Amino acid sequence: MKILYVDCFSGISGDMFLGAMVDMGVPLEVLSQGLDALGLPGLKVTAEKVTRNGIAATKVDVAVPDTTEERHLPEIVGIIDGSGLPPEVRKLSRAVFRRLAAAESKVHGIPVEQVHFHEVGALDTIADVVGAAICLKEAGIEEVYASPVNVGSGFVRSSHGLLPVPAPATLEILSGIPVYSTGVQAELATPTGAAILAEACKGFGPLPRMRVEKAGYGAGTRELETPNLLRVIAGERLESRPHGHKGHHGH
Repeated sequence: MKILYVDCFSGISGDMFLGAMVDMGVPLEVLSQGLDALGLPGLKVTAEKVTRNGIAATKVDVAVPDTTEERHLPEIVGIIDGSGLPPEVRKLSRAVFRRLAAAESKVHGIPVEQVHFHEVGALDTIADVVGAAICLKEAGIEEVYASPVNVGSGFVRSSHGLLPVPAPATLEILSGIPVYSTGVQAELATPTGAAILAEACKGFGPLPRMRVEKAGYGAGTRELETPNLLRVIAGERLESRPHGHKGHHGH
């Protein structure tokens, strides 16, 4: 079984995940074509090679047209469902958006249908979320696992003023997921990154027994004292039990 391990030693954001997957070998054209299917004019993804603390990585940027338009969950689900993208890509994308909306709803005390995506930059978030689902399908990943998540610390500026890190929505999304902080003063895990992990991952913990095929590094925007990178490792899962005893693997 082909699995992906997401190593969140410096947190996770949507664009770091895209960068790591492109770095690992998902063609940028495949990602671009998939996002074109959403029919959102002006949406463009670019990738460049960068280094963080001496490690070569890929930085993916999503360029979106200047818009003040706010989008609500039903509209975003409509865009995803009308895209003609493969069913599993649409399914994961919808699930991630529902999780994002549920967290915002709880944190701000408003009904889910009133949650509008502005803060997270609606178009940017659509590109990150749908892009992540496209990358997983293109890479042939059957199951995703991840390390505990480094969330960072300090405060982050938002449209609501200063919020503690992890931001309340991020913390809500990470419910049930192992997290920690090394005291780095930065928002390392974003709501979008956390929601992609929460929906895509089957389990969290140390690197599973696997035959490593390839790895990729996605760069965050800021230079930090620790490498601001997300690492993904793809390979074949190895049975951790003696042969002859088959585990129950859901697909």
